[in-house]
Amino acid sequence: MKVRIAAPEAPPIPAARPPSGAAQSAGQTVTPWLMVVLAVILFSGGLFGYDQGVISGALHGIKATFSLSALLVEVVTSWVTLGALFGALAGGELADRIGRKSTVLIAGAMFTGGALVQALAPDTVILVAGRLIVGGGVGVAAVAAPLYAAELAPTTLRGRFVSAYQLAITAGIFLAYLVDGWLSQGDAWRWMLGASAVPGLLLFAVALLAPESPRWLMKVGWRSEAAAQLQKIRPGVDFKPRLDAVAASLRREAGRASWAEVFHKEWRRPLLIGVGLAVFQQVTGINAIIYYADQIFASAGFTSQSSQTMVTTWAVGGVNMLATLIAIAFIDRLGRRKLLLAGLLGMGLSLCVVGIAFRFISTVPAGVAAAGPSGAGIVTLLALVAFIICFAFSMGPVVWTVINEIFPGHIRGRAVAVATAANWGSAFLVSQGFLSLIGVIGNSFTFWLFALFCGAGWVWIYRAVPETKGRSLEQIQDLWNGRGL
Repeated sequence: MKVRIAAPEAPPIPAARPPSGAAQSAGQTVTPWLMVVLAVILFSGGLFGYDQGVISGALHGIKATFSLSALLVEVVTSWVTLGALFGALAGGELADRIGRKSTVLIAGAMFTGGALVQALAPDTVILVAGRLIVGGGVGVAAVAAPLYAAELAPTTLRGRFVSAYQLAITAGIFLAYLVDGWLSQGDAWRWMLGASAVPGLLLFAVALLAPESPRWLMKVGWRSEAAAQLQKIRPGVDFKPRLDAVAASLRREAGRASWAEVFHKEWRRPLLIGVGLAVFQQVTGINAIIYYADQIFASAGFTSQSSQTMVTTWAVGGVNMLATLIAIAFIDRLGRRKLLLAGLLGMGLSLCVVGIAFRFISTVPAGVAAAGPSGAGIVTLLALVAFIICFAFSMGPVVWTVINEIFPGHIRGRAVAVATAANWGSAFLVSQGFLSLIGVIGNSFTFWLFALFCGAGWVWIYRAVPETKGRSLEQIQDLWNGRGL
């Protein structure tokens, strides 16, 4: 059944009667076991971010060591996203078959192994293989960790828990830029890439201690274990009504879904929303800016490696992390739609300014020392800072939150995997083709193209994406079959 969503506000879903008194207070308390869940989320996101950001500074040393062509630079940079695409597809299957917790353990092992392969790589082929392994870990974690957060967090904190994953990604990127600054000479790129083996091991260790998702345990028929885990995570809450609601939802879902059901017309709308959000997150340019930040700032007049590293670290890494706190503070107050629409508007305007600024930036001839960035270069820097801020409170954390909320339980693992794979497929195309695109159409038109995608994304979200703030996963499911209207 098709559901028409009115704009600008989506049709409201009747909220469940809130619990009262002690039950409500207990339901909102962050218990020690919820802190363990949060640690899993933070380590997963942090590793994701570190492996995204570290390549920006490592490329200088890699190019010197292996004498890479422009095409091989794109391969070394972007193939982590290719690994993430396949990892995301595998992650959904694993999350449904062996559980959310076990899938996170596999991601931790892949992060650790891939980091060591990269650090010890004797040639480009082995280095790319290590990038693929790490990318696989990124893809698996990108499915399993937000899914884990969405299913274990209390409804009133779910947006913040899933957004904490994005905050950890930005913290990982920021840390990667700091490490790049500290280790910017010679063969230190091996230490840059290998450093993520330590937090990979820590993720594995924390995940061993973490509880399993009660919803997944109910799905495989282990109600008593689900009750025990729910009591552990949220003591003092009456778990029976919650488990009964999950059981009723699972009965409607009629067992484990096939891939055909994931694409069935009944769930086509949430699948299109999830895939659409995932694609627009990438085609608006964020990963191109993160991966190639040093090159972009070099084109803007920051010609020394130290100045590139400094502005990349603070203007991209630091701002990205701090601005994500805006989403965590307001995602469960203002809602998902308002943040997405406001963020895309700011992103599009910022990219337009970047494109205009590059029209006034002249290339410094080889062998001529630059006096420093021009006025247009400073405008480029400020506009990119504005872009990062707007992305960080909207298309970064909010997209992952919505993707992990909108699917019914029996297809959630696989459907999230499809959306995540679409995200990484888009990221691969953007990062693989970014330098080539600039070579063909120039800096200005490349950033204007990203701005055009921001405008298209704004119109689509305005018309198609409903508000999910304050709704249980079961209530969100009711939206698609008409019971939520």
